[in-house]
Amino acid sequence: MPPKRKVNNNDTTPNTEKKVKKSTAFVAFDPSLPNNMTFPDPLVISDEDKKTPGCVTIASYNVASLNACIKKGFNKYIDAEDADIVCIQETKVNAPVSTAVNDKVYKYRYWAFEEKKGYGGIAVFSKHKPSQVIYGLEGYESISRGRVILLTYPSFTLIACYSPNAGDKLVRLGEKQTFDAAMEKQIRSLQQKGIPVIWTGDLNVAHEPDDLARPDSNERSAGYTIEERTDFTKILSPYEKDPSVPGLVDSWRYLHPNAKGHYTYFSYRFRCREKLLGWRLDYFCLTPDLLPKMINSSIRYEVWGASDHVPIVLLLKDVSF
Repeated sequence: MPPKRKVNNNDTTPNTEKKVKKSTAFVAFDPSLPNNMTFPDPLVISDEDKKTPGCVTIASYNVASLNACIKKGFNKYIDAEDADIVCIQETKVNAPVSTAVNDKVYKYRYWAFEEKKGYGGIAVFSKHKPSQVIYGLEGYESISRGRVILLTYPSFTLIACYSPNAGDKLVRLGEKQTFDAAMEKQIRSLQQKGIPVIWTGDLNVAHEPDDLARPDSNERSAGYTIEERTDFTKILSPYEKDPSVPGLVDSWRYLHPNAKGHYTYFSYRFRCREKLLGWRLDYFCLTPDLLPKMINSSIRYEVWGASDHVPIVLLLKDVSF
């Protein structure tokens, strides 16, 4: 989540022979959707794609303080989504929270903490046991341990991520670029080993002009600088050092290449949700070999009230645990 992003806020799709439908039904953002500050009870999620035989759901959600989110209904979302794997970002805790999820449902829980108290932090809750869990990016552990968890499953490696924010006046832009370079190196290393990759989380970048409400007035705002967008484009493009290694696919944009006005983050300042002044900062990026397994990639627009982000979900088929 950008700390103080300008409020005057509005793909590269790799070629692949393995095509999936690009005209998937999705919920268009409706200005009449609730602007409540807690989740309704009950919270109901209707998703026909989940009825697909063998459907697996992976959810990602920047909770903007887990303890606060729990008070506003986080557990209602967890129960309603019933995802196989849940990745959360910006927990702002420094120890596991026992009330986050039902440990009988999510038997495998992994937490990463920032050294600074009440800052950053991520967690992954899974119904399925990964064969390996790694904290942080190789060669960059000191800064990334509280921001990255890699989980290895038989069908893919999941990289749960909370990317750094470039900061007010871009004071941390250099740190963000260093992180992006380390992330690309990690992803390419997995790709060169033939391992399918899912990279998800709040990546703190709006890649294209259609990914934020007011691009023209935010060209030097954190999350939309040319430096950050170029770094993201590099990961979505063939590897410069080995062009035989394909770029990752922004799954939502792949399915909706020309869609505008679809955002995952709305600043609380100036009631941006009501004014539709949002940013699409949360992603599921996939290696192209996973596209035939993708059922859908969705933004849960209606799940608003416990964070300044909304969750995103990736639905897959034919994957094993």
